[in-house]
Amino acid sequence: MSVPRKLLPSIASLRALEALDRLGSASAAAAELSLTQGAVSRQLQALEAQLGLELVQRDQKRLLLTPEAQDYAAEIRQALNQIAQSTLRLQTGPLAGTLNLAILPAFGMRWLMPRLPEFSRLHPDVTINMSTRLEPFNFSLEQFDAAIHYGNAEWPGTRALLLKHEQLLPVCAPDLLAGRSLAGPEEILKLPLLHIQTRTSAWADWFAQKGITAEAEQAGTIYDQFATITQAALHGLGVALMPDYLVEQDLATGRLIALDTRPAESNGAYYLVWPERKDADPSLVKFRNWLADKAQPEDPLPR
Repeated sequence: MSVPRKLLPSIASLRALEALDRLGSASAAAAELSLTQGAVSRQLQALEAQLGLELVQRDQKRLLLTPEAQDYAAEIRQALNQIAQSTLRLQTGPLAGTLNLAILPAFGMRWLMPRLPEFSRLHPDVTINMSTRLEPFNFSLEQFDAAIHYGNAEWPGTRALLLKHEQLLPVCAPDLLAGRSLAGPEEILKLPLLHIQTRTSAWADWFAQKGITAEAEQAGTIYDQFATITQAALHGLGVALMPDYLVEQDLATGRLIALDTRPAESNGAYYLVWPERKDADPSLVKFRNWLADKAQPEDPLPR
């Protein structure tokens, strides 16, 4: 990648700008950077000269960033943090294998976590760092080696391993029915429906699979995670369309009841996804090969 020199200021001048923005004074920035106030001022002057812009307002010996410089500093802060994280990964990589993995909160906790002790026993040399992400992202902008996500395998520039198809059940608290029984799944339309934010068409697709005519958009409250929609269902706020593996314990204990006991397969599935450039990464290869043995649609959740 060829970038003009004027667009790549020195790390030292960018650190001075970021520190002044975050700490609010040249003296505090100088103390954090182990420099004198004069050195901080010179770094900022050099940055202004290189960019050809005024970044600092000098008022009675105080240094204040212009509004434009404050916005610039906020973006630079993210870049500096990414450089620091990448450097740390590079330094620790030769000592131990690491895998930076993005996971979905519910699937990660209920499906992946119970299986991970086995991977740790088989591969103690690999450390898995996990962060939650709800939506697909750009691997070139986020420093993940792989991600576990729901949907399809059409993620540009990546490869994928199918982990599990998803079976859905409509569930609610027993009190919501007040002792009534439903004559058929079409009567669910008469009850308050709970929606998950990442799957806005889930109810419409489910009704279509059951041969029930329903509006494309159903009224009801929206939740951003399965953990919160589960609690809403448990407290009688409505009917939730849930993956069976997430509600099996609540169904077994009677805290929730299934309004249709025939699971319906959703349009998406759970995949391990990784960028093509990471295909031969040793830690990812070990994790991927291990997961391949677990990737069975009917594989029961460990008890």
